[in-house]
Amino acid sequence: MTIYGYARVSTEGQTLEAQVEALRAHDVERLFQEKVSGAKADRPQLQKMLASLEAGDVVLITRLDRLARSTRDLLNILDTITKAGASFRSLADAWADTTTPHGRLMVTMLAGIAEFERSLIAARTTEGRARAKAKGKRMGRPSTLTAHQRQEAIEALRNGTATAAELARRFNVNRSTIGRLIP
Repeated sequence: MTIYGYARVSTEGQTLEAQVEALRAHDVERLFQEKVSGAKADRPQLQKMLASLEAGDVVLITRLDRLARSTRDLLNILDTITKAGASFRSLADAWADTTTPHGRLMVTMLAGIAEFERSLIAARTTEGRARAKAKGKRMGRPSTLTAHQRQEAIEALRNGTATAAELARRFNVNRSTIGRLIP
């Protein structure tokens, strides 16, 4: 079992000193620290720490906002930690401690709420798409060819007066765009 510490500050002007001291006081064996905004998904030291985890390890942080930028981000990170067989603890947030049954319950409840929220968002998105389609809105990327160009290409392909490659060059599109015009 290894105790991993993770410390992060958002800007170069801030210091990691207080976090590092607090983590070292709790017998952290491997410390990962970085100066990068929590809003950035690419946090190399965090990714390196998560990749190092093994069953029985513990990830220790000083506060939740040092680890995650949102509830979704926190749940994704906790899922990665759990899948590695490791546990998680926040010094300032007593409820965020998956080394205890109460902490696991709290994290499970948060995950359930997040899953419920995802379901509601998916349902609203599906309903919105259905309403938009009913109003005649076209979904997806705009067509690269105008209606006239599509008709011209279809006629040329059917009559054999042009190949798909020639039409693609003429209309400055990918050959597969022309190929999709005729089933």
